[in-house]
Amino acid sequence: MSTIGIKPDPQVTKFLTILLADEFVLYMKTRNAHWNVEGPDFGTMHIFFETQYNELATIVDETAERLRKLDHYATASLTEYLKLTHLTEHKLEKTDSMTFIKALLEDHESIIIHIREQLKKLEDSLDKGTEDFITGLLEQHEKTAWMLRAHLK
Repeated sequence: MSTIGIKPDPQVTKFLTILLADEFVLYMKTRNAHWNVEGPDFGTMHIFFETQYNELATIVDETAERLRKLDHYATASLTEYLKLTHLTEHKLEKTDSMTFIKALLEDHESIIIHIREQLKKLEDSLDKGTEDFITGLLEQHEKTAWMLRAHLK
């Protein structure tokens, strides 16, 4: 039993640990876009990606803290993140904004799909606070995906 009265389910903490890895990898990929974007829209996109990585930094922190609230230690190793994540790391051949946007959109959509699948699978195991937290993350990724997708039209 956690100190806040929740009996953590190992499947839930495993999911949150994988989600933490996904969020951190996406955070770094977004930082990469911020640092390396080039082209006539550099200024605008540099700020756009900065906003996104700041939001992801908060998500990473809150995910780790949710794990701690469930009395589970948060992974904080790059090696472990790369083992746990279901996202793919790859070097992009181009550094223009559209290339970064497409890659980041793919990752946000992958996380959205993964969260929805896990919410259904873990429905009976989730405490209300964790369920609400994960639903909030889903909504944030949906909003970011929408914003990225809008750039591609």
